[in-house]
Amino acid sequence: MRWIAGLSAIALLGGVVTAAATPANASFGPTWQLTPTSSEARLRGLSVVDGKTAWASGSLGTVLRTTDGGRTWASVGPPDTAALQFRDIEAFDANTAVALSIGNGEDSRIYTTTDGGKSWTESFRNPDAKAFYDCMAFFDRRNGLALSDPVDGKFRILSTNDGGKSWKVLPTDGMPAAQPAEFAFAASGQCLVTSGHKDAWIATGGDAKARVFHSKDRGLTWTVSDTPLQSGPSAGVFSVAFRDSRTGIAIGGDFDPANETKDAVARTGDGGKTWKKPPQAPKGYRSGATYIPYVPTGILAVGPTGSDISIDGGNHWYQFDSGSFDTVDCGWDASCWAAGEKGRVAKLHW
Repeated sequence: MRWIAGLSAIALLGGVVTAAATPANASFGPTWQLTPTSSEARLRGLSVVDGKTAWASGSLGTVLRTTDGGRTWASVGPPDTAALQFRDIEAFDANTAVALSIGNGEDSRIYTTTDGGKSWTESFRNPDAKAFYDCMAFFDRRNGLALSDPVDGKFRILSTNDGGKSWKVLPTDGMPAAQPAEFAFAASGQCLVTSGHKDAWIATGGDAKARVFHSKDRGLTWTVSDTPLQSGPSAGVFSVAFRDSRTGIAIGGDFDPANETKDAVARTGDGGKTWKKPPQAPKGYRSGATYIPYVPTGILAVGPTGSDISIDGGNHWYQFDSGSFDTVDCGWDASCWAAGEKGRVAKLHW
């Protein structure tokens, strides 16, 4: 963990680590160490408890769990779900997790387990053919939200207050209207995130403007702001991450490799009311991001063309890996993991 201490010291002194200052073959810096999952699924859901315990989820009805730091992974997904895509998972410990499958109508479902995946209970199956659930997030072990693409012109929010055992659709009176082609990207389980007990944010794209919605009351009412990220049918904000109720980033771009990503990241210091481009951004589309515990200005970002780190709150970025990942998460103890295509899961070594 000495590298984390070094990052903290550099950040406090206002220093910047850049690609020019740190060659790709330098020994300084973080590296991903792949762990053997024996899975071919694309893993877009990831929830890290700590350095020993992590959960990942994805295509083919896949849910994976490790309790030994990634040395071994067990396939613990709900039975008879091979046709589902579990794009998001939220875990609270080695035994308790909530998994979300995405899709139109009844393909959108939520399952819970309290015994490490030995058994699962289906707690929600979407009855509305117009709804398509993308991601979810929890404020604590009991209270959480799940997000659907717009239904009748507004994003739809599910709410739970019993750890995912039951869900209800929240009223849309306090939800601003969506743009005609606006939606959320179910790419990393991070299109909906929370901070503290009441703040939540939604990341969107697909239309003329890439936007971020913000709620201060657990999803009852929302405001929305434009970001400078590019937007379109395959572009927008794919992930948001917040250090606290005010400080955060929006990250994304265009996932279509035929289209250049020009604006991959924006920063906010006022809870998402306003967003600004940083002096330098990751080179290419990025689908997932997370703040690093104990490093107040440290952020990780991942995407199909590489992984980046910022130690100055997202102003400057250093690409330290060129492998493909879709999502990234850190546990309370600053253990950070990434997951992606063909069963790829890696643990960060400092």
